[in-house]
Formats: sequence, structure tokens, C-alpha cells
Amino acid sequence: MNFDSFWADLLATLIGGAGLTFLFFVAKEKLFPLPDITGRWYLEITTINTAYNPYKDMTLRYVIMIWREGNVLKGSAEKIYENSSTGEREYVGENRTRATVEGYIDKNYLSKDRVYLHSLENGHGRESTNFYDLLVKSDSEMTGAFNSMVANQAGTARCQREEF
Repeated sequence: MNFDSFWADLLATLIGGAGLTFLFFVAKEKLFPLPDITGRWYLEITTINTAYNPYKDMTLRYVIMIWREGNVLKGSAEKIYENSSTGEREYVGENRTRATVEGYIDKNYLSKDRVYLHSLENGHGRESTNFYDLLVKSDSEMTGAFNSMVANQAGTARCQREEF
């Protein structure tokens, strides 16, 4: 066995491994970063299916504050608008219901990234649970679907940086 060849092969393997690791790091951080979704968002949901007919075609709007820790998302939300069978109204100050938001970013390298959010809203009369499955279109727009335990609701969800 030739020790000169062994050490040369070992050194080449180590340098190649370090170089490959560096290239993967640069690709992950610079070419394929996580979407920048930290900050204020406006969410609009429209109910399409529900077990309680007065909620059909209801539109709710929320303002959400999201921060990101790695791919984990945390935040809070407030309901700011409702258009339902009982009329159209904006919620201001103490009339707003608050919610806590948790979720994560599903990083996809060959397709658009997805954001999954779960919110617990301290609503009027009871606590409600909502789940959002959003496709990241850009750093300022996400679209997708929502499901809610309130009246078994499901429908569309749209999230954007600017107010509706």
C-alpha cells in the first residue's frame, strides 16, 4: 500500500466534501431562501361550504402579524371586517376579536413554497379553530384554502401585504 497515494486521496476527499458542503449552503441561502413573510399581512377568507347556511358566501378579513424563527411561524391576528347575511361591518378597537397564529413554511425547491397556519380565535361567544393552507406566490401575496371548526366551514383564503 502506498501511503503517499492514501494521504493524497484523503486530502482530495476532504477538500471535495468541504467544497460540496459550501456549494449546498450557498444554494440554500442565496439561490433558494425561505420566503420573507415576516411582518403585517391582510387575510381574506370566503366561506364556500358550511353546515350553517347563513355563513355561506360570508367574507371575513383579518390583520395578521407574523414572525419567522427558521421555518416556524408565530403571530397574532385581529378580525377587522365581516360581510355576511347579517350585513357588512368593520371591527374597530375593543370590538375586534383576537387570535393566536402558529404554523410553518414548507420549503419546496421544484415548486412554490407553502405556508400552513393554525389559528385559535377568541371569538364572540366561543373559541374557534381555523387552518390555512397557502401557496406563496411572492413576498407580498399568498392564496389557498381554509377550514374552520365553526359550522364546519371551508373556502378560499387570500393573504396580501396591502389592505383590501
